[in-house]
Parts: sequence; C-alpha cells; structure tokens
Amino acid sequence: MDMSCSDWMSALPEELWDIPLTNLAIPGSHDAMSYCLDINSPLVPSESDFFRLLDRLFYCFTRPAIFKWATTQDKSIDEQLTMGIRFFDLRIAHKPNDSSKDLYFTHVLYTHLTVLETLSSVATWLDSHPKEIIILACSHFEGIDDSLHHSFIFSLKKLFGSKLCPKTESAPTLRSLWASGYQVILSYESQIAARHKELWPAIPYWWANKRTAQGVINYLDWNKELGRPEGFFVSGLNLTADRFFITENPKQSLRTLTFSNWDCLKTWLEEQTPGPDPGSLNIIAGDFVGPLPLCSLVIKLNQKLLQRKVFR
Repeated sequence: MDMSCSDWMSALPEELWDIPLTNLAIPGSHDAMSYCLDINSPLVPSESDFFRLLDRLFYCFTRPAIFKWATTQDKSIDEQLTMGIRFFDLRIAHKPNDSSKDLYFTHVLYTHLTVLETLSSVATWLDSHPKEIIILACSHFEGIDDSLHHSFIFSLKKLFGSKLCPKTESAPTLRSLWASGYQVILSYESQIAARHKELWPAIPYWWANKRTAQGVINYLDWNKELGRPEGFFVSGLNLTADRFFITENPKQSLRTLTFSNWDCLKTWLEEQTPGPDPGSLNIIAGDFVGPLPLCSLVIKLNQKLLQRKVFR
C-alpha cells in the first residue's frame, strides 16, 4: 500500500474502493481550527457567567491559561489536509454585536480566520487532489439565527458546488464518489439540514471527557461493546482537563497533557480494526495531529481490511 498521506485515498488498493467510507479508518482533527484562536477575542456566550466574570477581573492571568488549554491543533487546515486528515470538527459561531454576516470558528475563543475564507482554501486544495474525499462536521452554531443559517448554507453550496455529496448516497464508496465527482460530505448539526439534500445529519462523536489516556480508552472500549452506529461515527482520542486540574497545574497545557499520554493512546490505536463489525472503528480524531503521527497510524489500519478480506 502506498502510504502517501496527501493522496492516501487514491493510493488505497482497488480492493478497498467499493467498501463504504463508514467502514474505512479515517483520520480526523478535533477542534480543527483552534490553531488560529484569537487570544484577545471575546469569550463565546455559552461560557458560564462566573467564568466570564473571572476573565474580566483577572484577564492577564486567565487569557494565557484559556489560550493554551483551548488550543488543540498547531497546523493550518491546508497542512492538516496534506498530512492526511479527512474529517474536520468545525465549531461555528457569529460574534455578538457584529453587524456583518461573517462567521468564525470557536473553542471558548473565536478564531482570527473567518469560516468562508478557510473553506475557500479547502475547496482550492480539493481541486488539486480530485480523488480525496473529506468530511466537514459543522456544529454548535452559537449566535446564528435562521437567516444566517440560510445565508451560510447558500455560500456553502456556491463554494463546493458539484463536489457536495447528497445525503441520498446512503453508503458512499470511493469508487461511487469518484464516478460522480463528489468530494465533500457536509454534516450540519441543525434541524435546518433536513431541508437540504446536500447536508448530512450530525455525526456521532464518542467524547470521553477524561483527563487520562486510560480514561479515554475505557470509555471508547465501553462504547465499542455497545456496538457501532450504522453510519459515520467518530472515536475521539482527545483528552479533557477540568478547571481544578488546570488551576493546580499552571505549567501544564493541553499540548503537554496530550503528549504525555500519547504512548498509551498509540498502543490502543494500533490494536483497532475498521470494518462493519460491531467493535470496529471508523473516523478516529485527535489533538495535535501535526506533531503526533495520528494520520499514518489510522491510515495503516486499513491494511487489516485486506488481511481479513472484508472486501469479499
């Protein structure tokens, strides 16, 4: 198998071209746009009143802490695409009191980059990689009313055009997507999605909300025992620290926490298998997908489909 990550889908053996994407191992990026958070932006409105008050009173102390714990990635979206990421967790919002229709990505803070300028670069990247398929999971939508939803959806349709795979393609495969020229599966976590054939429903994300690798692994193994969802679903390898841990460990960051737990997560990941079985995985998302070899490890899992002859 050619393991070139920038075009890894087109490099898969032909035996895997007719397997539904829901049965392939696909690398994903958790909070994909947090590499460009604006440390000086307002906090998103969903944060608690107490937290917002604390931020106003002790801004010089709280902002650096917020920034280093809210940042989950350090590579641009183009770099993540080239490294092999094909699932993007995109949390979208409209800033309070902003008279424009500009939307931003969020993770506690807002990003420097707007949503449409970022997705325009994604569309350009896809033009240069016509056999690569991506899954964009748009969610949260803080501060976005129906009018902004409709405006945003119109912009998405205009931007990606014929690349958008309609949700009527219930079990898309690489071969079927290539034949139709589709490159984008667009998940939209809003009831409005039901009105548009180009918008797929929300994709389940197994989020452990745990601070240790073992806590994450126990949670994911528990979900595996319950059986996998029918369609796309995400297993999150991302860690979460509560405010008590953050306060008691001022020298730590999400990056140091992730790196210190990586070996344990890596060992578990290498033991996983994609495919249709109840205990199999599909999309596997993580933090700091640039410096950590998540992409190559997840892509390599597809070799197990050949060994098990799942394609027959």
